[in-house]
Amino acid sequence: MTLLLYTSISLLILLLAFKLFHQTRTRPKLPPSPPSLPILGHLHLIKKPIHRTFHRLSQKYGKVFSIKFGSQLVVIVSSPSAVEECFTKNDVILANRPRSLIGKHLAYNFTTLIASPYGDHWRNLRRISALEIFSNNRLNMFLGIRRDEVKHLLWKLSRNSCQGFAKVELKSMFSELTFNIIMRMVAGKRYYGEDVKYEEEARKFRGLVKEIVALGGVSNPGEFVPVLRWIDRGGLEKKVMGVSKRMDTFLQGLIDEKRSKDEEGNTMIDHMLSLQKSQPEYYTDQIIKGLILLVKSDAHKLIPFGLGRRACPGAGLAQRTMSLTLGSLIQCFEWERVTKEEVDMAEGIAVVMPKAVPLEAMCKARPIMHKVLSESLHDV
Repeated sequence: MTLLLYTSISLLILLLAFKLFHQTRTRPKLPPSPPSLPILGHLHLIKKPIHRTFHRLSQKYGKVFSIKFGSQLVVIVSSPSAVEECFTKNDVILANRPRSLIGKHLAYNFTTLIASPYGDHWRNLRRISALEIFSNNRLNMFLGIRRDEVKHLLWKLSRNSCQGFAKVELKSMFSELTFNIIMRMVAGKRYYGEDVKYEEEARKFRGLVKEIVALGGVSNPGEFVPVLRWIDRGGLEKKVMGVSKRMDTFLQGLIDEKRSKDEEGNTMIDHMLSLQKSQPEYYTDQIIKGLILLVKSDAHKLIPFGLGRRACPGAGLAQRTMSLTLGSLIQCFEWERVTKEEVDMAEGIAVVMPKAVPLEAMCKARPIMHKVLSESLHDV
């Protein structure tokens, strides 16, 4: 019996050694990498903000280096020419997306355009978004919404700055501008600032957005060390599941409301429902909700909209909005810093890397303000 036990252990050790030797010989040559720990890989090296950690490591290991998030291999590329090669000539190799809790629960089990694996389903979603949501014709139809919301912003800034310079906090104003434009395009409703007609609904929406942004900035070691998913000490998955159910209920409510009115309006949901009548197999309620999430996402030389086939499909909308907004702010106001000190550009912790300290500035309305508010704004 003892001989059998020792023989079995010896065979097991030999098999493991052979497997390790085979993996070592067949393993592809990887970019340089710092020393790692068992199981954790390089997670112990990651400090926030994460891009600063990557920059520091690139100074030692080069513009292309590899690290391990637990069991998951990650290659960091900071050379512009290498980035271009990765996301143009070779972008099909990198066309998939990592699976995460957010993608599982908030993105309808990885079926939305952002989270879906590269394949036929993703290509169909990309076609729908390009032709039915972000086409030039569709974006031009919503020009009036962009003009109107930028006018709201100008009016809000001018209330206290007509007689002299006034201090304004711009982060919240830009956020309100963005979400009001998007939700008026999607459902025809304003959820931020003045003139909010559906206060209870708006309050729920603002709360959901706040939770999703907070969850998007949370690091979850369980994504990279599978054994930790069974522990989930912080209850992160439960939080994600909870907010995903409430967001799904909210979006379904918007769809049901438009469907019950039985009349075609000029919103994206109306347009999707009209397509649903002729192609119900393509335009299911879940597909429509996933497309709403795409439009609502914060789609933010860096590469702000990505490159290659997985580049942000909403880049055209963002560029139109930014051009009109920035041009209007320069035309209608004089701007100064709050103090003589340089603006603090330190990064905060979130998916889209916001400023740690919200932007404040001094603005003074120019004489042309009254004329601009009384006339139409020209979109770019």
